[in-house]
Amino acid sequence: MGFRFRRSARLGPLRFNFAKGGLSSISVGGRGASFNIPVTRRGGPRTTVGLPNSRRLRAGQLSALKQDLLALLQRQLFSPGSAGQQLWELGLVSRLLADGSLGARMTGLLAVIETPEALEGYLLRAQGQDDAKRRAQRCIEAVQEASRLAAARGWLG
Repeated sequence: MGFRFRRSARLGPLRFNFAKGGLSSISVGGRGASFNIPVTRRGGPRTTVGLPNSRRLRAGQLSALKQDLLALLQRQLFSPGSAGQQLWELGLVSRLLADGSLGARMTGLLAVIETPEALEGYLLRAQGQDDAKRRAQRCIEAVQEASRLAAARGWLG
């Protein structure tokens, strides 16, 4: 039997993840949803939403799950001072949609997060656990793409 060493350590709500070269990232959250901030690799922070597929939700639990996902997305993606908050406050998603140079797929993706009400409506229309998970992931992708496009146009400071 082989041995395995844990490459992370917990300190309160934070998990410090280590690689060969030392500290690689810091994570907040746990199973189901986490926010990861890389230390040594290039790239920005990333949010992950995951749910165990082996467990099916009983009646009433789906509604609670959708509300929890919505709260998590709003807290992680649109927190004060974040790029997501700037997207909404400055109306940058609407400006991108009005641009006309985006393809149909990108337009559909960005429409999901155009306003807080659009995000909420999109997520709350999920028909099941897997659908809610896919919709939450699509919201994350939409914020990342909108931030990238707005930054490329010089709209995000």
